[in-house]
Amino acid sequence: MTDVLLADVVATSQVVAATRSRTAKVAALADLLGHTGPEEAETVAAYLGGTLRQRRTGLGWRSLTDLPPPADTSSLEVLEVHERFEAVAALAGPGSAGRRTSAVDELFSRATSEEQQWLRGVVTGELRQGALDALVQEALAKAADVPLALVRRAAMLSGSTVAVVVAALTDGEEALHAIGLEVMRPVLPMLAGTAPDVAAALEKALGKDLGEDLGGDGREVVVDTKLDGIRIQVHRDGDQVRVATRSLEDITARLPEVVAVALSLPAERFVLDGEALALDDDGRPRPFQETSSRTAQDAGVQVTPFFFDVLHVDGTDLLDRPGHERLAALHALVPEQHRVTGLRTGSVEDAEAFLARALADGHEGVVVKSLETPYAAGRRGSGWVKVKPVHTFDLVVLAVEWGSGRRRGMLSNLHLGARADDGSFVMLGKTFKGMTDEMLAWQTERFLALETHREGHVVHVRPEQVVEIAIDGIQRSTRYPGGVALRFARVVRYREDKSAADADTLESVRTLG
Repeated sequence: MTDVLLADVVATSQVVAATRSRTAKVAALADLLGHTGPEEAETVAAYLGGTLRQRRTGLGWRSLTDLPPPADTSSLEVLEVHERFEAVAALAGPGSAGRRTSAVDELFSRATSEEQQWLRGVVTGELRQGALDALVQEALAKAADVPLALVRRAAMLSGSTVAVVVAALTDGEEALHAIGLEVMRPVLPMLAGTAPDVAAALEKALGKDLGEDLGGDGREVVVDTKLDGIRIQVHRDGDQVRVATRSLEDITARLPEVVAVALSLPAERFVLDGEALALDDDGRPRPFQETSSRTAQDAGVQVTPFFFDVLHVDGTDLLDRPGHERLAALHALVPEQHRVTGLRTGSVEDAEAFLARALADGHEGVVVKSLETPYAAGRRGSGWVKVKPVHTFDLVVLAVEWGSGRRRGMLSNLHLGARADDGSFVMLGKTFKGMTDEMLAWQTERFLALETHREGHVVHVRPEQVVEIAIDGIQRSTRYPGGVALRFARVVRYREDKSAADADTLESVRTLG
């Protein structure tokens, strides 16, 4: 094997972007992965997925608008590019902006015109090559000649596909089988599907058409209160505790009250899944923005952890155990005041009554959970199904229009997009409803910082900001490329705890149709 050039990645990216065939995309990705050595495999896998390995670089669209003339020939190696971005990410303190500009100029001067375009796209998040992480996993399975299910499981337990690529390519199935749940190493969280009502949620969770006999065969589900807080995964190993977000960011230092609860529990080693929530004096949830502020800084309101699942306790992994076994382990470990309130039932009528109580208590809705399915880390399926009486979706802002009248001088009307299969975003509609004056001021500043270009009164932005949108439903429409449009869309809040990769898909929006 030879050192992989950036040109090799760019060429593969172009092949992937040029075809709609999933098989052809996977074949192109697998071909490059198969010619990649272990030293550069993680970086190549990340780049093929359209991301840098650095969480933050301090670079944005504005810093990449004035680039040096491109090189005539390709010479940049993948590892060299990674190391240069590492150096840029480490810059801080007085004079760092100037040093960052010099470093960018030096890197981009070595890049050809096609490489510069690709680098700008991957830095700004605008690379549209149609290679999602799921495709990279398929390509890795093909290149390593291992089962795809094994790659997916190892990636979920390791936190990313990048983390398992070396093991898959060097030692194959044996190495992937050896990757298991490791206390203090966060795993990708299990996600919930959606249903329009409780009856539909029970049908999904029970895996059958209930018809008129709603749960009459004696099978049950758990109906959990859906809290509107910060998703947390809590690991404890003796006196050490780690708290991670749904995106696996370590926020332990910002949530000392969660650490204190974890240390009070009667076990030495465990992994818990739950939510951290700010409550008022009456025990009702405070606005989500007050809770989410705790992920950004170690200050603000007090939060209380509530747990709804357990993945490991004192040497016993529970990931593959059915839901009823994990529920029993949760009850044995966590006291009631720190468990999410739930109801075990097979009755639609009882589940609907529980939903009504949850809403009356100020919560979002409920999550209906199968008692038979394992913990599907990183997956969204029918094992968990959420029900919210107001339909909401997490969408990505693609552009914003300048306001008029009282909103003149403010960015107001949002262009909203859902994730497509190829990683692009499909516009579904616009809204300027539900915005407070404070929100208008914030989003004007935010979206000007994300601006890529303008067309008249429309400011196009990098597709990074997630916003929760409430709708009354969807309707078929030829006006937007997704074939559907949102009915009576209004802003609920901005989701600082989610990235564009966490936004809802076009398919999930269409399920309401």
